[in-house]
Order: sequence, then structure tokens, then C-alpha cells
Amino acid sequence: MTSTGPGPASTGVLRADQVTIRPAAEADLDAIVAFEIEIAVVSFGDEAITDPALHRRRVSGALGRAGEVTLVAAPAADPGQVLGWAWLSSRTNSLTGAVYGNFRSLAVAAGPARPLIGELLLAAVLAAAEAGGMTQLTGKVHAGNLGMRALYRKFGFAATHLTMERRLPADPGGAAQGGDPAP
Repeated sequence: MTSTGPGPASTGVLRADQVTIRPAAEADLDAIVAFEIEIAVVSFGDEAITDPALHRRRVSGALGRAGEVTLVAAPAADPGQVLGWAWLSSRTNSLTGAVYGNFRSLAVAAGPARPLIGELLLAAVLAAAEAGGMTQLTGKVHAGNLGMRALYRKFGFAATHLTMERRLPADPGGAAQGGDPAP
């Protein structure tokens, strides 16, 4: 989950029966693109790609496509208001032939119902993955995104890989950034 999100926050706490999880549609693209940009900023900071046209092309190609689970959460009373978004892509392991899901996105607008909406979206993604014959789900989350890490753990995900990064100097004669000096 991202720390903030586009769109108006709920003025009251929603209950699960007041939230609709439905397939994402073209009419949702503006809200989805805003979520994707927010995810990029949370994940990559100053290096985030924030071009709305790029995110729109990327997401619109997945809507309604076989093997892509693209869902939005909306208030049942206002199904056009997007409160959250999730995206899972079906993949096939080239060595084993097993079908697995690559969790691409989950973001929820800030507001009192945020935890509930995140849980409803993730539960719907898990149901779609099971229905699609996926045997495993993988997802990446920025180390500092504590909300999404907690949500993953709540739904039985476990950390299995850690990505280590070191920034090399932009100027070959300059000092290295973000790591120990070379021996």
C-alpha cells in the first residue's frame, strides 16, 4: 500500500459490505495511473518514473487481457470512485512449467478504510490466482513500505529474497555513494 493516494478519502469508515471489488475498466485509468505514479515514488523516490502517459500505456495494455488480474475497489454506493487498485500477472516458470502470479501493484487511497480496502483487494487477488491455477505468488515491495510488508505477511507471504543495491559514482573520478569504499 502506498502512503497516500489519489481521489477523495472516505468521510466515514466503510464496512466490507459497503465496498465493491470489480475488474478495472478504461474509465478507471486516471485513478489507476495516479496510484501507479504514487507506487513509483514510494518505491524509487527521486528516480521514479512519473510520466502519466507511460503508466497509462502500461496499465491499459493489461486491462481485460488474459492472464492479467486488474481489480479496483470502490464504494458500493459510488462504483465509479476508485479507492484502491491491484494488479497480478500470470507467468509460467520456464523450467518447471508451473503457473505463478507476479504481483505488480496494490495501492489504496489514504483514509480510515484503507486497511480494510487493502485486505479486500488482496483477498480478491488471491481468489483470482487460485481460480487461475497459480501455484505461487511473488511480489516485490520497497523495504521502507511497512504497510505493504505487513499486509503481505498478514496474508501468508514470506520474505524469500533480498535485493542489495550499491550506487556507483556518476563521475568515474568521484567518490562512491551509498556503499562502503572499495578495499
